[in-house]
Amino acid sequence: MREITIRNLTLGDGIPKICIPVTAHNPEELREQTKQLLAGPCDLVEWRADFFDGVQEEGALESALGALRGQLGEKPLLFTFRTKEEGGEQAIALDDYVRLNERAAVSGKVDLIDIELNRGRETAQRLIRSVQESGVRAVCSFHDFAQTPPSDELLRILCSMQALGADVTKVAVMPRSRSDVMRLLEVSVSMREQYADRPFITMSMSALGSISRVAGAFDGSAVTFATAGHASAPGQLEADALDKILQALSRR
Repeated sequence: MREITIRNLTLGDGIPKICIPVTAHNPEELREQTKQLLAGPCDLVEWRADFFDGVQEEGALESALGALRGQLGEKPLLFTFRTKEEGGEQAIALDDYVRLNERAAVSGKVDLIDIELNRGRETAQRLIRSVQESGVRAVCSFHDFAQTPPSDELLRILCSMQALGADVTKVAVMPRSRSDVMRLLEVSVSMREQYADRPFITMSMSALGSISRVAGAFDGSAVTFATAGHASAPGQLEADALDKILQALSRR
C-alpha cells in the first residue's frame, strides 16, 4: 500500500490519524468550533459544509474556506458536502453538487475532497479527475446508515473506488449486530492484506461499532473520525479519549 502525504501529514503509516469534523451553521460557530478542536488532539479537519447555512450561495463557500484556512495554518483540511441521501443536512441537485466540489477544489484552501460513490460512477470518476487536476486529493466514499452490506459487496465497493482513481477510499456502515461489526473488521483486514494499494478508511457506526474507530492500527484503516464536542455521525468518540486509546495501543 502506498502512503499519501498531505502537507505535514502522511496517511497509510502507523496508527490511524484523528480527523475532527466541523459542523458549524454560521461563521461565528465555524470560528469557535475550529478554535476548540485545535486545542486538543487533531491530525486533520473535516469541514462538513452541508451543515453551513447558505453554503450554496455565491461567495459563501469561498469566504468560509478562507476563514478556515486562516485558522488551520498547515493543518490539512478535508472538504465534505454530505448529501441528504447519505445522511447529510441539505438536499442538493447533482449539477450543484459537482459545481460546489469543483469550487472548493480551485479555492486553494482545501487538501482533500469527499466524493460520494452513490452520486453515480460516471459523476464520481469525473469529479475525482477534476479535483485532482486542481492539486487536491480525492476521497471516494460510501455510506449505509441502514445496514452492513455483505462482505463481498463491501470489498467490491472499496476496490471499485480504487479503480475510479480515488486517492483514498472510505466505507461507513451501520451494524445491526456484533457480527456485523466483526465482518467490517474482517473486510478491513482483507483490504490491508490483499487488495488495498492506497490508504482506505472503514468504520462501523453507532455505539455498537465504536471498537472499529480504535482498530486502525490492527485492520489498516488510515483515519478515524472523532468529536471535539460536535459529532457528525453516530458513534464518534471524544478526541481526547480516542487519542489516549490509540497511543496506548501503539505502545504494545
